[in-house]
Amino acid sequence: MAANPGFPLVLDVKGWPVLVVGGDEEAAEKSQRLLESGARVTIISPTLNEPLRHLAASGKIIHRGRHFRDADLEHTILILNTIRGDRDFAQMLLAKSREKGVLLWSVDYPGASSVTMPAVVAVGHVRIAISTSGMAPALSGFMKEDLEHILNEEFVEFVDWLGQLREQAKANEPDAEKRRALFREALDGFRFLGRVQYPKVWLDRRSQPAPGI
Repeated sequence: MAANPGFPLVLDVKGWPVLVVGGDEEAAEKSQRLLESGARVTIISPTLNEPLRHLAASGKIIHRGRHFRDADLEHTILILNTIRGDRDFAQMLLAKSREKGVLLWSVDYPGASSVTMPAVVAVGHVRIAISTSGMAPALSGFMKEDLEHILNEEFVEFVDWLGQLREQAKANEPDAEKRRALFREALDGFRFLGRVQYPKVWLDRRSQPAPGI
């Protein structure tokens, strides 16, 4: 089956209830990202790892120390299923979430999800989402690490300066076309340049003659 690239968008979860199923490292990482986005996070899991226990003890998340129940779908707009190795559970969640009109992401099971979670590069105010449409999730992680090294502190300061420039222009220049010209001038010369370094196993494969030649 061909990969589904989906329809990329950013979901505003600020103030909305979101459910995370599972209590391990994956659940902790996703919960932290949700909290940073302003979501009201509830964890459904009999056990929690240390970071999640701290979040629950501080009142930053709600913990339900049990397994998932159908009634949990009544109070959420999004479910993040972080349980690995249980395809039947993921498929069950997909069927029930569709009945209730709730968005679902299941780790390792893109076919049992209604949304995908791209790798996100977060540098200052900039967010870059990387997705391989489920074809090579590990590649997204490698690209994320490299981009985080490239987009350094100077880049953060540059984006902050652009934001200040925009606010000043909105306050002092009523003409929209002149504001656009100002921004084009501010960005003149900016380029995002780079090259891809491929692994040896791929280069060796590319150097081999095609079958039948």
